[in-house]
Amino acid sequence: MKKFTILLLIVVFAVSAFAQTKQKPKQSEKDKNATMVSRKALTPLELAKATLKIYGGDKFKNMKTLVVRGTADVSGSPTITFPATFAMIYSGDKYRLEVTNPFQPFKQVFDGQQTMSSIDNFSLPPINRLGLPLLPKIGEKDFTVSELPEKNKKRTGFRITAPEGFYTDFFIDEKTGFVKSYESSYEINGRSVSTSVDIDKVRDVEGVKVPERFAQRFDLGQFTVYTDFKAKEILVNSIVADEVFSVSK
Repeated sequence: MKKFTILLLIVVFAVSAFAQTKQKPKQSEKDKNATMVSRKALTPLELAKATLKIYGGDKFKNMKTLVVRGTADVSGSPTITFPATFAMIYSGDKYRLEVTNPFQPFKQVFDGQQTMSSIDNFSLPPINRLGLPLLPKIGEKDFTVSELPEKNKKRTGFRITAPEGFYTDFFIDEKTGFVKSYESSYEINGRSVSTSVDIDKVRDVEGVKVPERFAQRFDLGQFTVYTDFKAKEILVNSIVADEVFSVSK
């Protein structure tokens, strides 16, 4: 049961850091070569702004609400796999995250000022401080865009660091301009966790690119967890009542 609980907590955090795409629009070889050269020449901030534009630009940045519901398959070994469903709702800085599974249902809500978790003495890092939710923050005060760390200097991409110190390294597909993967590290209950994400499919909803299928890998030191996610319902700028973000249990 303890191992399943650890797997669940990883799943819970994974669905919060919704990700990127490998979608490849048609380009001539000449255009592709020119675009690859131009992206390599961009500063990290210029590249970050260009990436935000691809995901919807002002539509992405000014998105008022986002609702994503779907399923996930989690495996901690070749013989251990369990299904889960998830729902995440964003409205500005407010969010609600729910994960339903046979072992330990979980809910975390942030009403803009305080956080409530359904599991005593357990709270995730802010789910709007990792992954794609960082892109709309580009250019805002205290959200820093910088070069990738030395180990990834040869890759095309950039790092975004939130005021709280949480960061994500975004790796850009030089041909399409989309984020093809990202990496990050953080702590859950004192345990160091590193994660990487690869995206198989995105959906265009109201001019905003939202991931539909993606795979995430977690390295917890003692073992590795793999999770496949599939969004079933994606709503952009739908009406969301304030009561959804109530922190009362």
